[in-house]
Amino acid sequence: MMKMRLLLTAATLVTVLLLAGCAAGANPALNTPDGADHIAGFWSGLWQGIISPITFIISLFSNNVNIYEVHNNGGWYDFGFLFGISIAFGGSARAACRR
Repeated sequence: MMKMRLLLTAATLVTVLLLAGCAAGANPALNTPDGADHIAGFWSGLWQGIISPITFIISLFSNNVNIYEVHNNGGWYDFGFLFGISIAFGGSARAACRR
């Protein structure tokens, strides 16, 4: 019984440490312009979310292409990006069609 409890505690600790290592950090480029004096907002996030499946494939073969723009305005860019991803992957339309 004691060995099982110790093993469960160790497994929980390892799991928590692994998940903590995946936590997102602060974005030092937030609200700072890129080389062209541009800060990405909602509309840029929406567009980049919609094209993210294609951008992901290209980014595997090119160091000059990124999926996510780090020079963004924060929450509105993130909202647009996630909304664009939901559009690209069908959102809830697929679930509604199953009924």
